[in-house]
Amino acid sequence: MNKSQWIPVVCLRVIAMVSTFVAAVLMVTSHDSAKVLGMTFQAKYSNSPTLKYFVVVSIITTIYSFGALFVPPKKLGRHVLVLDVIIMAFLISSFSAAVGVGQLGKEGNTHAGWLPICGQVPKFCHHVTAALISGFVAVILYFLLILCSLNNVLHLVSIKA
Repeated sequence: MNKSQWIPVVCLRVIAMVSTFVAAVLMVTSHDSAKVLGMTFQAKYSNSPTLKYFVVVSIITTIYSFGALFVPPKKLGRHVLVLDVIIMAFLISSFSAAVGVGQLGKEGNTHAGWLPICGQVPKFCHHVTAALISGFVAVILYFLLILCSLNNVLHLVSIKA
């Protein structure tokens, strides 16, 4: 892989790594408390298994992206492409699940009788929203990264043929 093919991949990977790191930090620091009917309750990411899953996937993606930066460009190929696809699948699943929980927290569910909580804990909701935006950016960046890597792998195959 020559330098003109390698630089966009490295840039996308670094930006995706930063995006997933920011998403994890924002989600972990999201907490707020409110007093409702004389009782105090705390809203934090660890109350929801879905948000915990989002944090774990974001951390794993950050570590993987950091490690993939140190793989020599000549060795980047099918293996890293396959791992990128797997990581993107986890990113999409965790992001979509977290968005579902976030929407439920924001809007509630009148059919089930669940009330929205964002009116009582706005700081928590703003942090979660920012983390989800950062996670969405990471999903888009990983999609572009996979397209670039796929193009590079196909380019190498056509050169060998």
